[in-house]
Amino acid sequence: MFLSVVATLPLACLVAGSTYHRTDNIVGSGFLSAFSFQAISDPTHGRVNYVNAQTAASQNLTFASANSFVVRADSKTVLNPSGAGRNSVRLQSNKQFTTAVMIFDVKHMPQGCGTWPALWTVGADWPNQGEVDILEGVNDQGTNQATLHTNAGCTMPASRTQTGTSVLNNCDVAATQNSGCGVKVNDARSYGPTFNNNGGGWYAVERTNAFIKVWFWPRNGGVPSDISSGSTSVNTDNWGTPVANFPSTTCPISSKFGPHNIIINRGDWAGAVYSSSGCPSSCVDYVNNNPSAFTNAYFEFNSLRIFQ
Repeated sequence: MFLSVVATLPLACLVAGSTYHRTDNIVGSGFLSAFSFQAISDPTHGRVNYVNAQTAASQNLTFASANSFVVRADSKTVLNPSGAGRNSVRLQSNKQFTTAVMIFDVKHMPQGCGTWPALWTVGADWPNQGEVDILEGVNDQGTNQATLHTNAGCTMPASRTQTGTSVLNNCDVAATQNSGCGVKVNDARSYGPTFNNNGGGWYAVERTNAFIKVWFWPRNGGVPSDISSGSTSVNTDNWGTPVANFPSTTCPISSKFGPHNIIINRGDWAGAVYSSSGCPSSCVDYVNNNPSAFTNAYFEFNSLRIFQ
């Protein structure tokens, strides 16, 4: 088990990017109008209780300023072992996207044992409409991993132009026990306490029918000027080699990925690897009995900007 915390795309060369224009500029309280709260049972069986907007606001699990939006897990309550999990938030974007560029400016991500922070997109009919994990890791075990999840018939070439390291190349969840095809980011600043101590950074994803690419830039780490300046248009040709490159060569992206919502949250991977992560006790007992351990279990976003 785990605590889910909030925050709930044989070609060896890159396909040319292009210029996109901003359609959504989500900052501060804009997250509350751009996303809906999903007070649902956790589909991945975490030791978590997703709450509605009213409960989240009353317990200070979400709050916004002019330039910041924070979503966090409860860090005050000792849980009844036979009761509900720790209060947290699962957010889903009100809009759906296909061909698009999304840029997440993240100042802080959840950290600590029993947490699984993630930013991802998913179609309505999983896995038939696909899933793209942009930011994902568990129990402070970095670095970040970007991953695709699909039905059968989507694989990745063993050799392709990216700075990350491929983990698996079959994206079919049935063939990989839901692991999908992942790429590890080779930068310690991409995840967890190291990411937070460095002031965070930017994650960007570009999805087209020809490829899905993910980039990461640490704070003060050479982010392209069209991102750092808040430009109303971006040119992905100027962004350099992505950390993860998923071409359509042996994966028909247009048929494997439908319209996607953005999700801020996560699932049961943290519990599955808890005992091997150097964390104390068991995951369920730790989540139940150590509320103060989740003081840093929060996402803080400077912005989310979407270009189409």
